[in-house]
Parts: sequence; structure tokens; C-alpha cells
Amino acid sequence: MTARALLDTHLRIKPYIHNTPVLTSTLLNEIAETELYFKCENFQKMGAFKMRGATNAILQLTDAQKEKGVVTHSSGNFAQALSLAAKQLGVKAYIVMPSTAPQVKKDGVKTYGGEIIECPPTQQDREATALAIQKEKGATFLHPYNMKNVILGQGTAAMELLEDHPNLDYIFAPVGGGGLIAGTALAASHFSKGCEVVGTEPFEVDDAYRALQSGKLETNPTTNTIADGLKMALGDQTFPIIQQHVSKIIRVTEAEIIEAMRLIWERMKIIIEPSCAVPFAGLLKEKSTYANKKIGIILTGGNVDLTNLPF
Repeated sequence: MTARALLDTHLRIKPYIHNTPVLTSTLLNEIAETELYFKCENFQKMGAFKMRGATNAILQLTDAQKEKGVVTHSSGNFAQALSLAAKQLGVKAYIVMPSTAPQVKKDGVKTYGGEIIECPPTQQDREATALAIQKEKGATFLHPYNMKNVILGQGTAAMELLEDHPNLDYIFAPVGGGGLIAGTALAASHFSKGCEVVGTEPFEVDDAYRALQSGKLETNPTTNTIADGLKMALGDQTFPIIQQHVSKIIRVTEAEIIEAMRLIWERMKIIIEPSCAVPFAGLLKEKSTYANKKIGIILTGGNVDLTNLPF
């Protein structure tokens, strides 16, 4: 995926997304012993970076495809992103959601006009339900992360960050299915002077860490993490990009995620969701390695169930 493809993507989606702010915190710099630049995708439309990939994916469809609608399966943020992007572009969106998805995310999908079809919370059930809707409605399936146009869309967040701060040494991003970190790694490889990308993920769903060691896609036997946006495993399109361009992956505990989330809420006065705290948790865990560097952190989203906070 070329620099030109990323530039074209950014131009295409620009009218439909926010160029989100980059915030700094003197206190968090002191705690982390480094210079931090937080790209606030929690301020993106629908509250997460996934608006970028969803918008790009729909804009690349033919008129005939748009007429029959789109379908995806998602635990929350891509569900909301596709619903809102589809609404903005006059396209019907069918959203397959696991029954265990946070209520705040289900409410968001409904607000944005997506039609929810609930299924049991397994990958197999999600895929089977989405396939059935494809066949019944003729809708085009848009994968939440394992898809070129989605990856390119997600990469535009790092492009904007590097436009504002071209001298970053590292960008930290969380890893779930890999769409964001793959896009981020592409952006860094094309638009930076040697900025490295570091992935972060919970120990409870560490398939990406294991995949980089084994050289093949791995699965997660359980997904018992507070970081509900990171429960999926890498895909065959995201993994090769990560293999090529991501320098390392840091794993963090549930307690470390909660502590990082609390610090950002308390010190920066902004709302982030647990998945979003994982990169900062990873940096704090290995702060001696990154002391006195310039580090970008992508704050991926702020769609939190306020009735179910971890602190």
C-alpha cells in the first residue's frame, strides 16, 4: 500500500471526519520520563478512529453496491463507525453484534441508524450471521479491520499526527485485529524519518505478540480482558504489514491497563475507553527504554459504559 494510496484516502475521507487534536500533558511527561503527544481519536466522530476506515470503505463501493447496503460484525466501535458513515452517505447498514457488546455501543449504533442483529459472542457466530445477511440482502460485507480500504483509512490518523509532529521517534498503538497498527505502520514508513511503531496488547489476548514470534497467525483461547475493543485476532491482511513494519509488541496486565486509564482520566481530564489506555500502559511498563524520546500515542476511542467503570 503506497504513500499515494494513503494520500488519496486522506483526501477522500477528509470531508466526513474530524482532524482530531493532539494533546500534551507536562505531568504525564514527567511520569513517563519522555515527551508525549496524544492523538485524540476519542474526539473523532462517533468517538473512535474507526470512522476513518469505515468511511473510506463505503466511499470505494460502486453505486450498485451502495444501493444494497453494507454489513459488518463488530463488538462496538466499528459497528458505530459503519452506521454513522453509512448514514452520512445514504447507505443502509446491517450490524452484527455479539450479545455481550457494551450497551453504550449498541445504543450508539441505533442512534446512528444501523440495524442491529445480535448473535452469540463467538467469532464463528459473528461470521455466520454476517454471511447470512449478505446472502439475504445482497449487502456488501465490510470487514472491521482485515481489509485494504479499512487499513488505509485507519492509517490517516498517524498521517495527521506526523504532519503536526514530524520528528517523533516512536508511535505507540494498541493491537486488536491490527487495522489501526497496520495503517499506522504504513503511514510511519511512508511519511516519517525513521519513526518506529510499537504495538501494545493485553496479556489476555496476546495473539499478535505470539504471531511475531512464531511467524504465523495465532488465536486467543480466551478473551478475558477489560479492553473490549482488542478481543479479535490479527487477519491475513494486517499480519504481514505488522511483521514488516512494527518493531515490537509490549504486553500489559489488566491492572496496568486500568491504572493507565485512570491516569489519563485524572490528569488530562478526557474520557478514554480501556482499549485506548493500552499503549500508555505499555509505555509506562518499559519507560526506561523510551526515556527522553518523542513519542506519539494514538488514543483510539472514548466510548465508555459509564455505569461500568473499572475504578
